[in-house]
Amino acid sequence: MRVVTRQIVGKKCWVLGLLVVASAANTAIITGTSIAHNSTAQFANVSHLPYANPNAPKGGVLSLSAIGTFDSINKWIDIGTPVTGTDYLFESLMTGSLSEAFVQYPLLADKVTYDPDDPSWVIYHINPKAYFWDGTPVTAQDVKASMDALLTKGVMSMRSYLSDVKETQVIDRQTVKFIFKSRDNQEIKLTVAQMPIWSKKSIDGYFDKVGLTPLMGSGAYKVGTIDAGRAITYVRDPNYWGAKPDAGVVVNVGRYNFDQIKYVYYQNPEVAFEGFKSGEYFFRAENKARTWATGYNFPAVKAGMITKAQIANNNPVPMQAIVMNLRRPIFQDIRVRQAMTLAYDFEWLNKTMFYGQYERLQSFFHGSALAATGTPTPQELAVINPLLPDLEPIQRQAVLSDWQAPKSTGDGFNRDNLLKARELLLQAGFKYQNMKLYQPNGQPAKLEFLSADDKNARIVLPFLRNLQRLGFDASFRQADVPQYLERTRRYDYDMIIDMFEQSLSPGAEQTYMWGSQAADEKGNQNSAGIKNKAIDAVIAKLIVSKNRDDIVLYSKVLDRLLRAGYYVVPTYGKHTDNVAYWKFYEHGQLPSNAIGIDYWWANKDKQAQVMQYLGK
Repeated sequence: MRVVTRQIVGKKCWVLGLLVVASAANTAIITGTSIAHNSTAQFANVSHLPYANPNAPKGGVLSLSAIGTFDSINKWIDIGTPVTGTDYLFESLMTGSLSEAFVQYPLLADKVTYDPDDPSWVIYHINPKAYFWDGTPVTAQDVKASMDALLTKGVMSMRSYLSDVKETQVIDRQTVKFIFKSRDNQEIKLTVAQMPIWSKKSIDGYFDKVGLTPLMGSGAYKVGTIDAGRAITYVRDPNYWGAKPDAGVVVNVGRYNFDQIKYVYYQNPEVAFEGFKSGEYFFRAENKARTWATGYNFPAVKAGMITKAQIANNNPVPMQAIVMNLRRPIFQDIRVRQAMTLAYDFEWLNKTMFYGQYERLQSFFHGSALAATGTPTPQELAVINPLLPDLEPIQRQAVLSDWQAPKSTGDGFNRDNLLKARELLLQAGFKYQNMKLYQPNGQPAKLEFLSADDKNARIVLPFLRNLQRLGFDASFRQADVPQYLERTRRYDYDMIIDMFEQSLSPGAEQTYMWGSQAADEKGNQNSAGIKNKAIDAVIAKLIVSKNRDDIVLYSKVLDRLLRAGYYVVPTYGKHTDNVAYWKFYEHGQLPSNAIGIDYWWANKDKQAQVMQYLGK
């Protein structure tokens, strides 16, 4: 049962076992075992989450692939190439539900105290059963040290995300209070509970160092073996505090069932697929349409050893896009960015390369209730109209229209759209001379597309060929992963492919994706370099939304502003995740917003069959 204590200065009375203290102001301070932002916790009174199997067997290895290389186990700083999977090492005060929008349940903290009418503070009560791998208890001092490290030395996107944190106060050994700069940010009290907590003694002097020795954590897994740059294995801690029944951590019931979690690194996806086929690893998220459509006909599939599944996901479809770096003068004119959008021929790509599996992304919240559709509603117009003076004419017109990404005939020529693009370039002052295109300043119209993944080449090259037909000197540059990370951290590129993932409860993270301040901060995630007063204003309203209707409203307006600015070229996506796995992996009911791999398990009998088939 969820225990909620309401405390108000004034007269006391007992109601149904809960302490309720009334006052003239009729406000309440709540101490409870869950916290939600503009939603209700559905699973506050359950013995285990609905997508968990409390009787799931323990054992086996979950093995997956990763692309590239790594030289660090610390993903929370702006240097180094971090390894995949480090979230298994470190825990947060609370953890989110995989079937709800922004609802959190206890992890390191077993209770939370807050005032619904005063979001300028929140108190988290640390579970007295929680301890680090070395046996030392998790304390409020560790929480403060972790938050201070993130705010002063952490990756820039997290500093932006947490920028409303004014102070972290230690109340006592097991109680920590966060003070916020504003009373308006409704979600920040949940945001702080999502951050990783490390032991203070391991933070001091080591937090900002690149290396393969992790900070001291409290997670279910510890680092096992490392083959530097090639593979890493995490080993389940048999003494993990959060798995013990007396710890009372409901989210962990039926969770973390594998003895080991291994990531095997490959230099490119084609080699990684061959590794999957030969049993070098056993679980694969398939992101290549051609492979999904034609590649799964190898002997292990025919022998029934591999399961191929499409798993529905109710989150907004991630916006995968070609990003134009507005820090480059060539992209400052919106007409140039429009021309880029017209040059992208989705219909031909989907027909010839993607086997018709994808849909064109029309929204930054595609496929969800947050996506803007049609023309603005009266409620949206009430928000948009005061912002119109801050928009340039083309963006002003587009934000009021039923915006749609350009369509082609799919014949591979894209003639009509390229003619429109050419006219836009001429209007922007570009000139043609000797069959080449020149910018208004007389410089050649030269563009470089930067990538760290060679699979992007076959997708991007048709787009670059269309740019070349328009007269651009457009080239593709593949960099190794460390070089790519360093260049993108410094915004040293003309164009890249980036992925913008959204939840069903967007908020403060929008500032580091689209906010003006983030555009100037090295290592932040505003990869397009957007600086727009109207967008900043809507993000500010979204962050302080007081109900679900406001979140939906401001998300739709933000969506319209982003589309109308032509900051990126939307590409493609779909509402399902394609996965393939060797048949010994099993799961129960799946969550609605994720694959939920942490709740899967290995069937030992089927695993033995697979190993026999592989001759291992």
